[in-house]
Amino acid sequence: MTPSSTLSTPRALARLLPFARPVLPRLILGAVSALAASIVALMIPLVLEGVVGGPIASGDPGQILWGAIAVLALGLAEAILVWARRWFVLAPSTHIEYELRTGFYRRLQRLPVSFHDRWQSGQLLSRMMQDISLIRRWLAFGLILLVVNVLTIAIGTVLLFQWHWLLGVIFLIFSAPLWYAGFHFEKQYGTLARQSQDQAGDLATSVEESVHGIRVLKAFGRGGHALAKFTRQAETLRQTELRKARAIGQIWFWLVLLPEIAFAFCLGAGIVLASLGELSVAQLFAFFAMATVLRWPMESIGFLFSFMLDARTATDRIYEVFDEENTIVDPAAPKTIPTARGRLVFEDAHFRYQDAPETQRDLLDGVDLALEPGETMALVGLTGSGKTTLTTLPARLYDVTGGRVTLDGVDVRDLTLEELRTHVAMAFEDATLFSASVRENVLLGRDDLDPTSPEGERVMREALTIAQAGFVDELPRGVDTVIGEEGLSLSGGQRQRLALARAVAARPAVLVLDDPLSALDVDTEALVEEALRRVLAETTALIIAHRPSTVALADRVALMEHGRVTAVGTHSELMRTSDHYRYVISSLDSDDADAAHEGVAS
Repeated sequence: MTPSSTLSTPRALARLLPFARPVLPRLILGAVSALAASIVALMIPLVLEGVVGGPIASGDPGQILWGAIAVLALGLAEAILVWARRWFVLAPSTHIEYELRTGFYRRLQRLPVSFHDRWQSGQLLSRMMQDISLIRRWLAFGLILLVVNVLTIAIGTVLLFQWHWLLGVIFLIFSAPLWYAGFHFEKQYGTLARQSQDQAGDLATSVEESVHGIRVLKAFGRGGHALAKFTRQAETLRQTELRKARAIGQIWFWLVLLPEIAFAFCLGAGIVLASLGELSVAQLFAFFAMATVLRWPMESIGFLFSFMLDARTATDRIYEVFDEENTIVDPAAPKTIPTARGRLVFEDAHFRYQDAPETQRDLLDGVDLALEPGETMALVGLTGSGKTTLTTLPARLYDVTGGRVTLDGVDVRDLTLEELRTHVAMAFEDATLFSASVRENVLLGRDDLDPTSPEGERVMREALTIAQAGFVDELPRGVDTVIGEEGLSLSGGQRQRLALARAVAARPAVLVLDDPLSALDVDTEALVEEALRRVLAETTALIIAHRPSTVALADRVALMEHGRVTAVGTHSELMRTSDHYRYVISSLDSDDADAAHEGVAS
């Protein structure tokens, strides 16, 4: 697909056509109304010529009245047509904005995690809100007026020649440099517009990071540091906006100056022609009336041209997201697993990031591991051994770059993402909650349930009990309490328990847990582990264990070193046979290690 940045401005903006096609008839009617309004405005000087050359010259009051009525009628018709233009385009432009915004959000949801790893959230937010709103305003106002005003200038210039060719030539000569100035303006302003919108995205990212990290900034007294960074970015954006304003000021200078010079020369030439009898006073009056009507379209070209370039840049920016390749998609001929048993197998699984140097080894370098239905497997290893990366593969947050991962003998890439993610659920160490009610957060993975139904209530309560999340009943509105953004109004342990409840409520065949109990106190952790044992007895589970107490939940333990599984067995077996396993366990809390050893041995 051709990148927008390599396209001409008309072709880049034409990419919006699929979104505009359903409402194109109304947009065209709006443009026709605007053009008709301009034609009516151009007719007024022709009527004035007749009035000045006839009734005014003869002094007939009755004819002057009819001339005034004709001008009034034309003015009223122009006003009605301008209103019609706004009526035709208002609803369609908001429809296009809606379709663009929902399509953009849908695309963000479908793009893989690797895309979101690379992109700043502020950049995406500025595209979603500012750029799409700018496109809507341009379609409703800028595009139509640009096309209509250019046509008005062309028609009006032709009409100027009807009074005298010399006056038309003078006006045309002084108008020609405007097109050269516009071409030069496009090259300069286009670059500045892109810089400005990208810098606005960076600024949005800084605001978002500061708001989300406000506790850290306050705790370390780094508010001033954050403000200084924000100020530098805001100043950079301000300077870019000033350069944009200077560029616009320069084009406006020529747009105002040249017509004034043209008027002066035309006035001089007109007086000479009138004195020679080649031009009547009525014709000279009508000529200047026509030139006055053309003045606004000519002056508006600079503003509308800059508006178009802003819209082109906004279109480029949103299509950078639309054009991103989605590497994690549904298969062309998907398979199904009617009733998942939960046998999860990694077969020579490799993974490396796309931009990783060729000399760098794979993060996962040939993992072979099999989890039987209903088995709980703990993953242990030192930091950087590949544990977390391995847990992202069953649900296809990332895809293997070599080998495969199978669920009940079916390659996970052969299942639709919707089906796969009903069989595999995850709970992360860094629990993310949404600004919604507790009920909605816990039942997020259960599209098959009405959250307010008796069955939905039962599933939610069961999950909350397993996660020891009874604290929700003490919230102001219980399970209907809307928790704050990202759940920051709750403690870390409370967020982890709700995230765990969400994973349990999904009733998956495979449950992947990335150290989901790290923020819990010892007593609460013990209660959660006891409840989890009942759940895990029927569910295949892959658990990253950062504390030996978590190992007590597992039937078997897999030891990871340098992206490979180097040993698999029970805790007791690995303690006897693996020096590295003993080293990993000993590097954890010794009291927890003893508790885990005693728990597994018993």
